[in-house]
Amino acid sequence: MAAALAGCSSSSGEAEDGRSSASPLANVDLANTRQAPSAIERANVADLDLAWSLPQRAKATDLRYLASPVVADGVAYLQDPRSNVEAVDVDSGAVLWERRYEEPVSGPNGVIVAAGVVFGATKEKAIALDAETGEQLWATRLVRNGAEQIAMAPGHHDGRVYVSTATRYGKGNEVGVLWALDAHTGRKLWHFDTVPRGLWGKPEVNNGGGLDFSPAFDAEGSMYVGVSNPGPIPGTERFPWGSSRPGPNLYSNSIVKLDERTGKVEWHYQLAPHGVCTGGLGPPVLAEVGGRKLVIGAGMQGIVVGLDRETGELLWRQPVGIHNGHDNDGLMAMRGEYEKLDTPAVFFPGLYGGVFGPSSLSGSTLFVPVTNGAVRVTSQTALEPVGPYEGELVALDVGDGSVKWKQSFPAPVFGPTTVSNDLVFVSSLDGVAAAFDIHSGDRVWRAKLPGHTEGGMAFSGDSLLVRTGSPGLYGEMPKLLAYRLAG
Repeated sequence: MAAALAGCSSSSGEAEDGRSSASPLANVDLANTRQAPSAIERANVADLDLAWSLPQRAKATDLRYLASPVVADGVAYLQDPRSNVEAVDVDSGAVLWERRYEEPVSGPNGVIVAAGVVFGATKEKAIALDAETGEQLWATRLVRNGAEQIAMAPGHHDGRVYVSTATRYGKGNEVGVLWALDAHTGRKLWHFDTVPRGLWGKPEVNNGGGLDFSPAFDAEGSMYVGVSNPGPIPGTERFPWGSSRPGPNLYSNSIVKLDERTGKVEWHYQLAPHGVCTGGLGPPVLAEVGGRKLVIGAGMQGIVVGLDRETGELLWRQPVGIHNGHDNDGLMAMRGEYEKLDTPAVFFPGLYGGVFGPSSLSGSTLFVPVTNGAVRVTSQTALEPVGPYEGELVALDVGDGSVKWKQSFPAPVFGPTTVSNDLVFVSSLDGVAAAFDIHSGDRVWRAKLPGHTEGGMAFSGDSLLVRTGSPGLYGEMPKLLAYRLAG
């Protein structure tokens, strides 16, 4: 087994600066920039045509296809909502192999590729598969009980694989724990409790933490993770506004810098202490501007922050999308100021609003996918979405967080943005894929997809890959589509 995984110390196509010459990782490279190598640019994007369409296996219970494809050596690797993995030839659309698990997860899940190995997870286990055959090389169980799950694409660096458990039902005794595993064998090396296993004294009520997205890695041996929210949200009738979990609830809703060899915390920044009505954080993005190294975080609070990568100092903080005065509700709840937290109330952003998917980076500009949607809280256990849900693409200056430009969408933008040369690509829930000039924000390409779309895109040479369709929510056959430059 060890021989089969020899050479796992670096990611496929990895360059010295953390960027990649391929797209084998969940967010393209170690810095999570989602800046994909591609031949597609503004000068030729109008020549993109549909090259092939591959129907995906589906059941009526498959709600969301959230995982973005990844590409290595001309092969796309995908994971579906039941943890099944397949390899597809990018040129022809032919399925090369499938590995079936039939373990439903909420997502965003997904796989990555490093040195000939596909790393991923089922609902309960981290897994490694041979990239050529799909043969399972190892599997390591990580969840403690049936109330937890794994819902992320792994991180990988320097011979280690990083996978986190997360909450599943939000009903208590669910703890998010980040594990470092030996990439050759799956052996557990260390773990980091993203929230206390005692869950602030009431494990039968509380839950929280975990990662939904891959970490970022710098060149100095550190990693950066975005930790999810605490629960219950907002609380229970007996313990309103999270009073069952007193305090800020570290490290929920936090960017945390860890020593990747040991899991030791180097610093943390909590974006939303004692969160009460929004979800967690997306993947941190590493950037550099004016000689200063930053890590950028964003999440369903609808707030983007720029932090000094060395110290964790807050450099700027920028709300995006619609906010209606509830950004500090968590702080008021933590202080017991319940008289300021009346219900019923409508919260912007709501449970499915804010920054739902990963952002992308080009130079000094960050491209943020935003969903504007509210939630109405009528009691501590009654939350309902309030429509309409709409979307934005917001371009921010990495140096100070200021808005360079933005575009609006009539539907949510749940999936990530992806940069290809001088373009940023994004899709919206209504099944529209589009490309915008990274400098001006002008839309220069649009395609109507055959189904609702929540995941991201991948690039391979002159091809763009996107998965669309939802059988469980909209009665659609999911498909993997390949658009290719004509000629």
